[in-house]
Amino acid sequence: MERRAFERKPLGAVELDLCFACHAIWFDQYESAQLTPGAVIKLFGQIHEHDDAPARPLRDNLRCPACKKALALTNDVQRTNRISYYRCAEGHGRLTTFVQFLREKNFVRSLSGPEIDRLKAEVKQVRCSSCGGPVSLERDAACSYCRAPVSILDPAAVRATLAELSAAERKRAHVDPDAALQAVLAGQRPGSKRKAHPQREAQSGFGIDLISEALDLLFD
Repeated sequence: MERRAFERKPLGAVELDLCFACHAIWFDQYESAQLTPGAVIKLFGQIHEHDDAPARPLRDNLRCPACKKALALTNDVQRTNRISYYRCAEGHGRLTTFVQFLREKNFVRSLSGPEIDRLKAEVKQVRCSSCGGPVSLERDAACSYCRAPVSILDPAAVRATLAELSAAERKRAHVDPDAALQAVLAGQRPGSKRKAHPQREAQSGFGIDLISEALDLLFD
């Protein structure tokens, strides 16, 4: 494992453990959700740099690096994508393969039935991009070992996801402090229909509650 730092929301850094040999990432609890949009783009770039190297198959007995207990294969849904990962039952974190991370962040999509049929005409068996196991296209549309569906890195999906993340990163990094201050003094966030508290409007200076709201707005 190789440790690399990425930006954390709202401040600070997340240190992720990456294994480029086995194409996997260890996330401590909540770390994946804490990545800024810019950090997701950066991590996607680093994964892309190593996509030509063959992935070493994951071991059968994966264990948590914190408590050493066996990791449990877990299936989940993120947006419209089914994803799988290896979870610590004690809540220390999860091991996610590169392709499952890309599915989680919407870079990769599952192949449709007609697309799989066209692939069958040319190839009978493929390697699972998640765990490295063999997938028989004649029999399965998903890996029989980790249940990851047959998927592709879709250029259109990549472009759309990068555009969405870039816009979110620009919005996160360029907050107008004057607009934020005016919204806080007015007792509401921009676009909010919540009315200002009458006593708050009469206050002068900054109370602790106003400072808290300002920080929430600037770093939301």
